[in-house]
Amino acid sequence: MKELLKTVIKDFHKRGVPQLIDRAVNIPFNSGKIISIIGPRRAGKTYLMYQLISRIKDITDVLYFNFEDERLDLSAKDLNLILEAYFELYPDKEESGIFFFFDELQGIREWERFVRRVYDTVSRNIFVTGSSSKLLSKEIATSLRGRTISYELLPLSFREYLKFKGVEEDAHSTRGKSRIVSVFDNYLARGGFPETVDMSKDLYEKTLRTYFEVMIYRDIVERFSITNPLPLKLFVKRLMANTAREFSVNKIFNSFKSEGIKISKDSLYNFLEYCQDAFVLITISNFSESLSKQIIKKVYSIDTGLTSTLSFTLSREKGSLLENAVLLELKRREKEVYYYKERLECDFVIKEKDKINQAIQVCYTINKNNKERELNGLKEAMERFSLKKGLILTSNQEKKIGTAEIIPAWKWMLK
Repeated sequence: MKELLKTVIKDFHKRGVPQLIDRAVNIPFNSGKIISIIGPRRAGKTYLMYQLISRIKDITDVLYFNFEDERLDLSAKDLNLILEAYFELYPDKEESGIFFFFDELQGIREWERFVRRVYDTVSRNIFVTGSSSKLLSKEIATSLRGRTISYELLPLSFREYLKFKGVEEDAHSTRGKSRIVSVFDNYLARGGFPETVDMSKDLYEKTLRTYFEVMIYRDIVERFSITNPLPLKLFVKRLMANTAREFSVNKIFNSFKSEGIKISKDSLYNFLEYCQDAFVLITISNFSESLSKQIIKKVYSIDTGLTSTLSFTLSREKGSLLENAVLLELKRREKEVYYYKERLECDFVIKEKDKINQAIQVCYTINKNNKERELNGLKEAMERFSLKKGLILTSNQEKKIGTAEIIPAWKWMLK
């Protein structure tokens, strides 16, 4: 095992990091903290590590280790062999100057005790990634408290997507704006997983279906020991088909029961928690002083491409995809997001410092059929929270109607 570990370490040093397009995520480099980067599979966590590694002059100062390397079957007792292998390869290295990069650690039991020991006795330059939000945060909270800072990496933002496509952010010229609008429609339909940016339609759809299968089986079924994965897959697809809408686990349970799908209601609630933990789905609550109303939630996918690929009917519902993309951008900006629904509905209200300070409505196109509904929903939220102005994000409309500013979502995303 140790000889194999040496081979893995040495191979990485010989190979180096691939060519990169930098992500717009500001990760501190010499913080003296354990940096944990969490997010869905294939969102680019490994390449973000490579981005950090590329800043280190001597690559042999780096111990990068991917814990999902198929050549290895490591357990907690084997972790120290990684250190032994490295120091046997490089016996003259100064320990405090070594940078540790541990990729997809969550599959190893008691990994946090190993990382804590490395931090306390070897080096404080430690970066870890994982595809589990609660699992990582729970372990970090108990064993690494005070020693870590966490960052969440989602699929590409629209600004990053333009960069990956080689498209200039030129919204002023007619040609530049037209190009951005065209790419934005593509972004909504295909999503932001980096690997799929330039794939053909058939290939990216097959790739996204593979991502979904891996998320379900590796990050949920295996991790939570689910013996019958079929109801889980049906449950997730049912929720993705209702992206940007309120949902009820109880209604889904009754629907499954009528269809002869045997699963308990408690299991469905667990499935929902697992899907959020594994970065497959995101839910937001209705903002209300009433706890019973806060229980009502809306559901969103971690990527609009996954939604449009897995749910055929939704591929034509651009409004839902646009709302999903806006929610993901708000999450990237680390906003505390709710929706508002009393008599009417407003898609998003943003809470900051215990106060709602912004109301956002999302509508693909404002027209005579929906104008009154969208404006009145925004107006009700503004009055409820004493806001002087509101925002409506569309695909490509721009104007002002009273205190409501209507702007293209792509322009807002590039601010």
